[in-house]
Amino acid sequence: MIKTLNDLFYETLRDMFYAEKKILRTLPKLARAVNSDDLREAFLHHRDETEGQVERIERVFEIIGKPARGKTCDAIDGILEEGNEVMADFKGNPALDAGLLAGAQAVEHYEISRYGTLIAWAKVMRLSEIPPLLQETLEQEIKADELLTKIAKTAVNAAAAVK
Repeated sequence: MIKTLNDLFYETLRDMFYAEKKILRTLPKLARAVNSDDLREAFLHHRDETEGQVERIERVFEIIGKPARGKTCDAIDGILEEGNEVMADFKGNPALDAGLLAGAQAVEHYEISRYGTLIAWAKVMRLSEIPPLLQETLEQEIKADELLTKIAKTAVNAAAAVK
């Protein structure tokens, strides 16, 4: 069977659907674990954004006429598992927030790369309704990453460095 860019697009979209739904379940747990109010607020705000991101992916599935079903994303599972290890190993320690923030940025970077790819592929496949939907999500992911960087630089990293 010949596999095309359409097949690759669909499989990558399924990967991101799984990832976003898993992230949606994980963000409240991260918010409860951190000490920084700014970081907690960022996690909860991004959880609200992620709900819209899931809805946009569901819309993309409708546009391409495929069922909205996720497929296990080993990359996100691995990053989130590292976050669980940080929570276990650093609970009650000043470096906890820095570790969880770094993990959250790893998630954002993964999402940024995937959404950029999906947008490029949708354009090549002439699926004109899809790029604007995914572009909105991509912009949210970029802003989330920028906010995490700001929180890291202005408070969290310095607090983690306290001896």
